[in-house]
Amino acid sequence: MANQLVTGVEGAAALAARQEGSLNLIEQAAIVLLSMGEEPAAGVLRCLEREDLLAVTQVMSRMSGIRVDSVRQSLQHFFDDYREQSVVHGASRSFLQRSLGLALGSDIAGSVLDSIYGDEIRPKMGRLQWASPAWLAERLAQEHPRMQAVFLAFLPPKLAGDVIEHLPEAGREALVLNVAKLKDVDRDLLVQLELLTDQYLSEFGTQSVAMEGVKQAAEILNRIPGNKQELVERLRARDPGITSEIETEMYDFFMLSTQSETALTQIIEAVPAELWALALKGAEPAVRKAVLGAMPRRQAQSFEDQMRRSGPVPLSRVEQARREIMDLVKAMVEAGELEIQLFAEAVVE
Repeated sequence: MANQLVTGVEGAAALAARQEGSLNLIEQAAIVLLSMGEEPAAGVLRCLEREDLLAVTQVMSRMSGIRVDSVRQSLQHFFDDYREQSVVHGASRSFLQRSLGLALGSDIAGSVLDSIYGDEIRPKMGRLQWASPAWLAERLAQEHPRMQAVFLAFLPPKLAGDVIEHLPEAGREALVLNVAKLKDVDRDLLVQLELLTDQYLSEFGTQSVAMEGVKQAAEILNRIPGNKQELVERLRARDPGITSEIETEMYDFFMLSTQSETALTQIIEAVPAELWALALKGAEPAVRKAVLGAMPRRQAQSFEDQMRRSGPVPLSRVEQARREIMDLVKAMVEAGELEIQLFAEAVVE
């Protein structure tokens, strides 16, 4: 079972390395995971980094009405990659620990393994990636500077950087220098580090719940009947900054998937073709289907061919293109040139 799960991870990663047809990089892996069943999928998800896990599960949560052809294509790619894998895998830590223990003795074997895999504390500290950086920083600020440096040195680098960002600014430079000066960490300090990590892991439940207030406010405004623009202007008079964030959230690129064909046709005609070619790169299936479905067939086929030929595109360029499109949509709505549906709503014939 373990080998199957490892192969599953390799297959999912291989699927994420290519783009076929109308499925983007993550969607193919999401379809494979959904097809596995809960327990095998959980085994694969446990092996993913935090960012990869969040990306693929977000796509999994939004998928609906998946075509049989898409499932067949994704699974076919998965098993093609599976067949290309050899049955020989790298030695597990337990295998090396037993072998080196017999050859060198347990003490020397432990030292060798630490140099190969890193300290045993690292996997445990890796679980802290699910903690809020602000929550960790609040607790770490109460520790001795040397413990702070050791703690950050054993954290995944991205999380360590996020934690430092939430620590008092006055001490950040000294803390980074303390991390840089670390050479060897004695066993007693490692024991204290493990105790501190266990303490933080046991206190996970005391974290505050993350609340996307701007997004929630946008959802509420989208559902308030009457003159929304007038209400937005009153909000702007009280807090221009937060109101701008709310407006941006109200005009999310995904909302294009809920628009009528008439509205989409107006938007398509107003947006330059090269902007669509960027914005639709890696877009969710519902958005891509809605936009391409509102285009003339020949134009839609041309766009799909162009997106396939263009290869990888920096995410920042794609996000900028989507922001420009939604800014244009917002301007058209405010000018009375376009009527859109700001949220998905049940309809009746």
